[in-house]
Amino acid sequence: MFAAAATPPKLSTLILLSALSVGSLNMFVASLSNIATDFDADYSLVNLSIAGYAAMTAVLQLIMGPMSDRFGRRPVILIGLSVFTLASFGCLLADNIWTFLFFRLLQGAIISGSVLSNAVVRDMVPAKRAASLLGYLAMAWAVAPMLGPMLGGVLDELFGWRASFVAFAGFGGLILVLCWFDLGETNKTPSATFRAQLRTYPVLFRSRRFWGYALCMAFSVGAFYAFLGGAPLVAKTMFGMSAGTLGFFIGTITVGFFLGSFLSGRYAERYPLTTMMIIGRVVACTGLVIGLLLFFSGFVHLLSLFGATIFVGIGNGLTMPSSSAGAMSVRPELAGSASGLSGALIVGGGAVMSLITGAFLTAGNGAYPLLAVMLLSSFLGLIAALYVLWIDRCEGSGGAI
Repeated sequence: MFAAAATPPKLSTLILLSALSVGSLNMFVASLSNIATDFDADYSLVNLSIAGYAAMTAVLQLIMGPMSDRFGRRPVILIGLSVFTLASFGCLLADNIWTFLFFRLLQGAIISGSVLSNAVVRDMVPAKRAASLLGYLAMAWAVAPMLGPMLGGVLDELFGWRASFVAFAGFGGLILVLCWFDLGETNKTPSATFRAQLRTYPVLFRSRRFWGYALCMAFSVGAFYAFLGGAPLVAKTMFGMSAGTLGFFIGTITVGFFLGSFLSGRYAERYPLTTMMIIGRVVACTGLVIGLLLFFSGFVHLLSLFGATIFVGIGNGLTMPSSSAGAMSVRPELAGSASGLSGALIVGGGAVMSLITGAFLTAGNGAYPLLAVMLLSSFLGLIAALYVLWIDRCEGSGGAI
């Protein structure tokens, strides 16, 4: 009756697991000021619950990927869920800011849900089928960050900020039970020892194809990070937009990503991985070029900015599932390591593009540098996709280096 799962999970289980992993980043973001007041702490310190959490997940991805290749996907995911659930109770019961931040960083263990869900999919099916399934999985990555803050805001209004962590603990416990009964081990060729696993890890660093896939993902998401870093200033200075209205328009790029991910789910299995990647990059670049041309022609309008960024979302939705499937297919026995390493590169690349945007964008120069940086990042992603295509044609699509 209580036997552990012995078969691969349903896609719905992986979707819920990924949604919790992604949504845990920002669900309580509307409560940051209330947390600061409750703990009598500086807002900048409380903000570490977001920035520090993101940094922690980047580091954990580098660790959890190789661990899952050595010990299996199932135990790493179950341990990550257990730590997340217990840490949620720690945040709930915290009586000072330092205790709260300590347990909040421990919540980062939930990143196993998203990074290893990708590896589980790749374990189960070939690369092109994996790209299709990852497209549907990516739809959860789009919806969760939109709905999470809305749910957190409602819970705060009704019950206070700690209610979000009651929800985290409840969701974590429920999905832990679900994974216990439905998520059987999919890594059928684990490394014999952790030392052997570490010796094979550098294979990914020497793989040109892996770096092509990973950099395509990093630069694709980098355009999104640049948008998040620059859109608030542009919206305020050029359009006098309120915070609430800005939140709605920022969601447009996520809606685009949802649509692109759906299209990946429908069509990725029919076309080569590089075809989907290149189409996605061309869509993103085309939208940004049109946006810049509209601004230069004097058409300073919301559609010039946010219409262009919708194309970035669609392009990323088309690109990311195939890039991820490709990165994990370079060495299928290292799928977890590849997913973790590429995930960390995405976070790092996004941070770099956000910093570049901040360095060039000012209140006086408008949307031009924002769209230009986004175009640069998207174009570099296109170059990376074309690089993978070149390797495929030179060495054959089944090559691994």
